[in-house]
Amino acid sequence: MCFSSTASFIAAGVTFAVGVATLTRVDSLRAAPLAAMPMIFAAQQAIEGALWLDLSASAAGGGPPGLSFAFLFFAYVFWPVYVPLAILSLETAKRFRRLLLICAATGLGVGAHLFWWMLTHPYGASIQSHHIVYETGYHASAPIAVAYLAATGLPLVLSSHRWVLWLGALILTGSVVAFIFYWEAFVSVWCFFAAATSAGILAHFQRVRSSRLRFVRRFSLG
Repeated sequence: MCFSSTASFIAAGVTFAVGVATLTRVDSLRAAPLAAMPMIFAAQQAIEGALWLDLSASAAGGGPPGLSFAFLFFAYVFWPVYVPLAILSLETAKRFRRLLLICAATGLGVGAHLFWWMLTHPYGASIQSHHIVYETGYHASAPIAVAYLAATGLPLVLSSHRWVLWLGALILTGSVVAFIFYWEAFVSVWCFFAAATSAGILAHFQRVRSSRLRFVRRFSLG
């Protein structure tokens, strides 16, 4: 994330707490993958916080390869595969499931391609203008960039659930902001914006839980 290790660790702590609260409000296994997203984002932000500390202490720069690899694995490989599968697990409408299956296949292809690149090319990280810039030497072609956005953002706007659409709008807005203002640190800043949507995920499950409790009370009183 941009700014500092402190900001990353605070984001990790807050997002982890949100994740724990979200999972306690889930009453269906179908919703569990989406509810688990905040805790996964927390792990990713904690990794970047540790990377901030190591980069700040290293005069040579370059970043510990293990931490750089872990963060890039989340950004390049994990999220393009996980996001469409998490939304697919939640979706029940057949016409939306067909589209989400295409997104999942796209995400699997993009993730495999980027994972191959990570395994066969050097990579690292450095602090530049209060951001962590991940140096992979990878220059995505237009088809790969579109496929990545289709896998990570499109599933959220292809859902029949209105609240998922709102999450998709927030993430896509964050993507545009990161692309325009933080291009060199796009991977880091985009993941932070995506982590910020965790509050929206918690708000939804809290609303569902409150509605369910009100229904139970009415039924018991009636």
